[in-house]
Amino acid sequence: MKKIKSSYQLISDKITEDIQKGIYRPGERLPSENKMAEHFDVSRETFRSAIRQLEERGLVIVKHGVGTFVTKILPTIPSSLEILTKISDLIKQSGLKEGERKDFSTTVECTADWAEKLDISVGSPVSFHQRMRTANNEPVVLSQNIMARSLIGDAFEKKELYGSLTEFLEKECNIKLLTSDSEITVPLHTDKLCQQLLVYPETTVLLMEQIHYNELNEPVMYSRDYFRNDIFQFKLRRTKR
Repeated sequence: MKKIKSSYQLISDKITEDIQKGIYRPGERLPSENKMAEHFDVSRETFRSAIRQLEERGLVIVKHGVGTFVTKILPTIPSSLEILTKISDLIKQSGLKEGERKDFSTTVECTADWAEKLDISVGSPVSFHQRMRTANNEPVVLSQNIMARSLIGDAFEKKELYGSLTEFLEKECNIKLLTSDSEITVPLHTDKLCQQLLVYPETTVLLMEQIHYNELNEPVMYSRDYFRNDIFQFKLRRTKR
């Protein structure tokens, strides 16, 4: 069933469309709140809700006592750290064609480090999954993923993983990964996993460590992803508060 949008959402959509068409230009002040509410035949409170939504999306800025102004739409940031992006999509965004994956999965006892990150007991069984992604016949990403067996059971034994791990977990285990805490570091060249990606003398590697959470904000997976930095660059848009 299609969700019916509220009045303020419809107004927000219409003003967004007008901004995209150039009817309202960057820096231009919108008509007064009274005039806009009258134009859309809604209450001032409903119109304010629409403006708040536009402000949250960065399309307008409200200067109290002055008015509401249209902002310039910022360009999209490729490989933004704010967005959870599948590795397959990152490879495509880099203009490469993904090749063969070399995977292995096993069950091991949870270490103290993993137990702290996943909020489970030390020594409890966890699924340890490792993947090597290639592109243009070269290794480009090496990933390690650790998940509690109590959550995923024998999913990897029942069905071979191909494609997105997040989609696999959602389909086979009914687990949705919606949020992650991430940290990017530069691993030492003596790191044996890092060495598997050092295909050229000038190659450098980034290590992204992440704790992934489900819709209840429960830790589900701890991952370590090694990315060739000559292939992938990650960016972040920062905002002053």
